[in-house]
Amino acid sequence: MFYNFKIHKEENGYWAECVELKGCRTQADSYQILIKNMEEALNLYLDEPEKSKTIFPLPQKNIAGKNIIKVPVDHKIAFAIKMKIFRTKKGLSQKQVADLLGMKNIYSYQRLESTKRANPNLTTIAKIKLVFPGFNIDDIFKNNRNPIKSLENRTSTGA
Repeated sequence: MFYNFKIHKEENGYWAECVELKGCRTQADSYQILIKNMEEALNLYLDEPEKSKTIFPLPQKNIAGKNIIKVPVDHKIAFAIKMKIFRTKKGLSQKQVADLLGMKNIYSYQRLESTKRANPNLTTIAKIKLVFPGFNIDDIFKNNRNPIKSLENRTSTGA
């Protein structure tokens, strides 16, 4: 999942703002540092406390323009955001979705909306697809550097 940032150049450096998320901004002295700062700022901005009622908009897919760059979201944060969005669009409570997914209690479901603990197994993902047919996990991982680096690091260290 990617959000779009517009980059601005000034005489002392750069700053960038997320097109979809008002108030999500960062700055840096160099372009290379700005790229790192955009990813960090985005993930911090989206990493809401678990009890937050904030519903972030999904990123716009076809934004084109001068100085627009796509910035990846950490896959756990992206998954949690999508779960919350799909649940609220259907007007369901966490308890109702937990019941639909056959979970023993609401806490099991709340982990799916937690940006720190979202880690569903394949059975849970299959059930999510039944409850929310439009839920697509491909865009959560598509071109996201974090899971690939993690896998490469585990492979190269023999883990």
